[in-house]
Amino acid sequence: MTLAFRETGPRTGVPVVLLHALGSKSGTWDAFASRLDRRVLAVDLPGHGDSAHAEKYSLETMADAVAELLDDEVDLVGHSMGGRVAVLLAQRLPGRVRRLVVEDTPPPPLVSSEPLAPAQEPSEPLPFDWRLIDPIMAELRTPDPGWWERLAAITAPTLLVGGGPSSHVTLESLERMRGLIPDCRLVTVEDAGHRVHSARPEEFAAVVGEFLGPA
Repeated sequence: MTLAFRETGPRTGVPVVLLHALGSKSGTWDAFASRLDRRVLAVDLPGHGDSAHAEKYSLETMADAVAELLDDEVDLVGHSMGGRVAVLLAQRLPGRVRRLVVEDTPPPPLVSSEPLAPAQEPSEPLPFDWRLIDPIMAELRTPDPGWWERLAAITAPTLLVGGGPSSHVTLESLERMRGLIPDCRLVTVEDAGHRVHSARPEEFAAVVGEFLGPA
């Protein structure tokens, strides 16, 4: 799987790897990256932006593709779907993820949700592969008790960032995550909604930049 990414900032030090949400792309992180005095790799996840499309999509295959970029120690920041991918990587690569930031990421539900209507092929081109909608949304909406159990395997200091009551990701679910990740803190940016890094860029950069620290 060939992934496209944007590299900015100094060419030395521990890189910050940024993973976007479903239907987004690496450019969503431009403003945040410009506020970090760090080497930054903003990735187009499979089927998004300039990265290759796949025959089949899953969060695991996305994590596999990103893992190939992570030769050395990194800090990981993931938003929504990208946060789920980042969690998988932090569990699988404990020695290479130094710090983990999970932005308004919905964990698996505790009970099954009503199935969504299948995605229809769009009449106009999209900036991502529309075929990924059904498998990824199904995975995001399916209960997975093992996912919750595996949070204990995360060894990296972790920051959860919530968007407050205007987000569909509930504070209760984030607090449950915080209780299961060994070294974890939770910060809520009020009235930011689901896209905290876009709606409240200065607040997001301040809290995440302080947590990540220098390279």
